[in-house]
Amino acid sequence: MTAIDWISLVIVIFCLLLSAFFAGSETALTASSRASMMRLEKHGNRRAGIVNRLLEQRERLLGALLFGNNAVNIAASALATGVLLAWFGDVGVIYATVVMTVVVVVFAEILPKTAAFNAPDRMALAVARPMYWFVRLFGPVLMAVEALVRWILKHFGMTVGEDQQVLSAREELRGAVDLLHREGDVESHDRDMFGGVLDLRELVISDVMIHRTNMLTLNADDPPATVVNSVIASPVTRLPLWRGNPENIVGILHVKDLLRALHAVDGDAAKVDIAALTAPAWFVPETRPLSEQLKAFRRRKTQIALVVDEYGEVQGLVTLEDILEEIVGDITDEHDIAEPGVRKQPDGSVNVDGAVPIRDLNRVMGWELPDGEATTIAGLVIHEARTIPEVGQSFTFHGFRFRVLRRARNRITALRIQPLARKPVKMG
Repeated sequence: MTAIDWISLVIVIFCLLLSAFFAGSETALTASSRASMMRLEKHGNRRAGIVNRLLEQRERLLGALLFGNNAVNIAASALATGVLLAWFGDVGVIYATVVMTVVVVVFAEILPKTAAFNAPDRMALAVARPMYWFVRLFGPVLMAVEALVRWILKHFGMTVGEDQQVLSAREELRGAVDLLHREGDVESHDRDMFGGVLDLRELVISDVMIHRTNMLTLNADDPPATVVNSVIASPVTRLPLWRGNPENIVGILHVKDLLRALHAVDGDAAKVDIAALTAPAWFVPETRPLSEQLKAFRRRKTQIALVVDEYGEVQGLVTLEDILEEIVGDITDEHDIAEPGVRKQPDGSVNVDGAVPIRDLNRVMGWELPDGEATTIAGLVIHEARTIPEVGQSFTFHGFRFRVLRRARNRITALRIQPLARKPVKMG
């Protein structure tokens, strides 16, 4: 074995190490978290800043990685073939092909890429500086390669750099959170909160409002003592007042204002001027997105608004708490009246009040019932049945069996929902 053979083997090993470096760098840089790198750069990590600059010029980075990887692989294979030809003659070509294929695939591709995939952020930071200088060193060559690639792709009708995303940024974020939840890194409650924030732009006020049939209101024409007693018995602090008929809302009464007025007259409710305490009602359209309504609540520094339809008729009311509950879930305090609308049964079915929102039921049970055509579970059943069902009727849709338990006039007040067992999918 001559000195030249030894030198060739050393160069082969060095080329394989470089190949492993380029392969690992490719996986690490492309799989690294942009959010993590941006955050690290914001906190002063210079290597994270280099990673971000490399990823901003992905074409040049990809060209550098492929150029370096292929160059060292070809050099290693050529030198190894020369050495084995000298040792074994013509059959050395076969030996070189087998040995280099195994070595390159296992040690220069799979091994470094697997290691980089398991810790992409850490590896990306480690290879950032060497890759940065490599890209700068071969900049002119890479620019020429970029231009050639763009020219070829252009003739095939593809323009590099065009935005061809299938999902929106919000849907990509939602998918990432769902994936982390399935992997156990994000709890269900945190996933629901994140989804609630993303849904604010898609939901409108009518999706979360308290319907007028469930509103707590006061008659402004009642004697002051009656109004005071009704306020004391109410679990809320702001109540709409109507005059003449319940549709004619004339203002909002705040409990604090009433208490101050009672204190001023030494507790004599008959002397309280309810009309003087009434604040003007704020009317908002039912089609306004929740994200806009949340901003409007903050601008006006109020927490309640009356919801009207396109004809100006009151359909219900919405509060700041209603919107926040879409993000964090139910918010209750010591004065809230417990009205459990979802009751699990021993047989696996669930008894549900008809007025329970579909979104709330999905959150509690982890289901995916559609809420595009109806807001409440009773509305979903009526929409699917195309009729107002009678008590005892059952319907099957969306993988569940719905049975009507109670009905009050034209309203479904209670349902039993039974998830259906899914049939196993046969393969082959």
